[in-house]
Amino acid sequence: MRVAITDRGKAASTLFKLLGAGVVAGLVVALIALPAVGSAGLTARDAANNFDDMDSQLKTTPPSEKTVMYSADGKQVATFFDKYRESVRLDQVTPIMRNAMIDIEDSRFYEHGALDLKGTIRALASNVESEQTQGGSTLTQQYVKNLLVDSARTQEDYREATAPTVGRKLRELRFALDIEQRMTKDQILEGYLNIAYFGAGAYGVQAAAKRYFSVPASKLSLGQAALLAGITQNPTAYDPIRNPKDARHRRDIVLYRMVQLNHITKAQADEEAAKPIQLNRTDPVGGCQSSKAPYFCEYVKYDMLNILSDGKYWSLEPKQQQNIVNELNRGGYTIRTTLDTQDQRAVDQTLRSSVAPGGNRVAAQAMVEPGTGKIKAIGVSKRFGPGKGRTTINLPADFHHGGGNGVSAGSTFKVFTLAAAIEQGIPVSTTIHSPQTATVGGFQPCRYTGTWQGKKYENDMVGGGAPWTVSNAGDSEQGNFNLKTGTWHSVNTFYAYLEKRVGVCNAVKMAEKFGMKMGNGNALLPTPSQVLGVNDVDMVHLAAAYAGFAARGKYCAPLSVTEVVDPQGKKLKLPKQDCHQALDEDVADKVNSILEGVLTKGTAAGLGLGRPAAGKTGTCEEFTCAVFAGFTPNLASAVAYWDFRGPWQYKVYGIYGATIPGPLWRTSMQRALSGEPAPGFRTPSRDFGDTTRVPDVKGQSVAAAKAKLAGADLQAKVASGSVDSDKPRGTVVSTSPDAGTEVPPGTTIILYVSNGKKPARGHGRPSGDWPPWGG
Repeated sequence: MRVAITDRGKAASTLFKLLGAGVVAGLVVALIALPAVGSAGLTARDAANNFDDMDSQLKTTPPSEKTVMYSADGKQVATFFDKYRESVRLDQVTPIMRNAMIDIEDSRFYEHGALDLKGTIRALASNVESEQTQGGSTLTQQYVKNLLVDSARTQEDYREATAPTVGRKLRELRFALDIEQRMTKDQILEGYLNIAYFGAGAYGVQAAAKRYFSVPASKLSLGQAALLAGITQNPTAYDPIRNPKDARHRRDIVLYRMVQLNHITKAQADEEAAKPIQLNRTDPVGGCQSSKAPYFCEYVKYDMLNILSDGKYWSLEPKQQQNIVNELNRGGYTIRTTLDTQDQRAVDQTLRSSVAPGGNRVAAQAMVEPGTGKIKAIGVSKRFGPGKGRTTINLPADFHHGGGNGVSAGSTFKVFTLAAAIEQGIPVSTTIHSPQTATVGGFQPCRYTGTWQGKKYENDMVGGGAPWTVSNAGDSEQGNFNLKTGTWHSVNTFYAYLEKRVGVCNAVKMAEKFGMKMGNGNALLPTPSQVLGVNDVDMVHLAAAYAGFAARGKYCAPLSVTEVVDPQGKKLKLPKQDCHQALDEDVADKVNSILEGVLTKGTAAGLGLGRPAAGKTGTCEEFTCAVFAGFTPNLASAVAYWDFRGPWQYKVYGIYGATIPGPLWRTSMQRALSGEPAPGFRTPSRDFGDTTRVPDVKGQSVAAAKAKLAGADLQAKVASGSVDSDKPRGTVVSTSPDAGTEVPPGTTIILYVSNGKKPARGHGRPSGDWPPWGG
């Protein structure tokens, strides 16, 4: 809307002079009624002297425009607005509504000009006698104020349009005088009814009628009209949705004011006042709730708020934050995002068909593109929005993107200790005896800045201390393991010992290189148990970290917005994305080759995608949640499963990373990658100490020997026939290669088994292959 009133300074001046002393008296009344404004305000004499010189042309910017969000392929994702408005003609507003509005706001509207001196004096007298104040502004002045407020685009504009100063009052009056000359009373009333705010995001009487009662303004009843007319004085206080008691009291004031003015009878007022407020709401369509990708939309929304505030949104005061929200809703921006509609559909279909949307247990997932950090999809098994069985918390995201504190990462966090170990040159073949339960001490503390359990730390030493007792989860094993097998089988005790060698501080630094932080924004707590994922994180950042490994060690921070254009076609400056080489390419390639084995030989065996893929299961402490994170060279994803009422109060007993999150990851990734290329991972070009020593399995049963060899990343094959030996029948006599021999991982070791017959002296011969050291 643009209101342009031609300057008729002479005519307005003449009008002012004709009003004479009475108008001056009105100005003085206004001055008295307003609070003191100090040296910045105008005196009454200055106001009278300068009134003629004021600009009488009211100029407002175009009305608030909706902001529109688009996916990467140009499909509309969501619209943002805060002024739910639908303008109508005056004859489309029921007469009872018109009467109710005039009666309560400006009963002499059709009798006075821009200034109602009588009404102003009456309001002043009432204010002196009562603690409750009455306004003296005419409906025309209120119309002007609403026009100015609607056109405010900055905090300064808004303050100027609402400031309790003499200057503002006089400026409104000056514009109102000219409007009264250019518009009829019915035109002014129509304009006011269309621009006034009626609470709950409804601007204008038509929007309010539909918002609260689901009827057009032409069908409003007496009680409905009285309720709406009462709201405009204080839309927050008299919002019938949030404050029905106060709204009802205000409605009744309107009804009996209409009785005083003989527009309805007392019997009609009594009848309506006896009724409780009855709403039949229609929520306006807009925002993320109406989006087909609501959780992704929420993520973008907060990124936009940060963009519009130059990265300062979370450090602003609440009122300043609201101004930024208003800018998003009113600014008319075009937002281009990274959303891939196929990936989003894959996530939504998979999660909601596998996890009951109305249940307390939830699955949350994020997909990120390796090498770019572009967020391709964000989804939750629950529907987005208020109400039973839904949620407005962006569960896959961190706090600063509408989420909570996150959930435990479980053993998916072991990848960072693995990467740090390989980077330090610890050979992959390094074997560590890893029992079911171990107590490991000697961890060194690390410097930490952040907040933990309500206590603030500033570069303080944290961690170390007493020995840490750790046990293996039910989905892992015990025995001798190296960096490959310990990862494949997710052996907690193995990683506790490996973390001691690597150093907690170094493991945490590696995680931080890949963008990891706690879901609440704090730095990772550097305690020994961090290797098991005890720091709560969000799935978007976990997926982005794994995308960094998929991109051969190049980490890119999560990215949701690629372009923002204002209504004039100007592109907004976007924050510079953090993309850096977090890990040497060869080291990352080695990590990836190990993680491939998780899907073929480890805890996630059978969850492959039918194309090159890698991943890691995560079972959270005491079954508080379960997680799976994995990737192909062109897409990474992380899935978490837990009870959103509280993971510690409501545990998911018996659920591991491979039982629910893993299959969800597999199905959604297959759907998302359907029709996409299937590139393979790079083979490491360096030797990372992959050779391993053949363990001594002599005298063991075949089953025990095979298990021990598997723990050393070796294959086993029983030789045909058997060997004459004094060892018990069915036990291993020897191996080929022999125990202690250095061999590449995956080498097949031949087992020679005793038949229990003692060999003849000097003539001991095997009944099968020979010699036992050959092959």
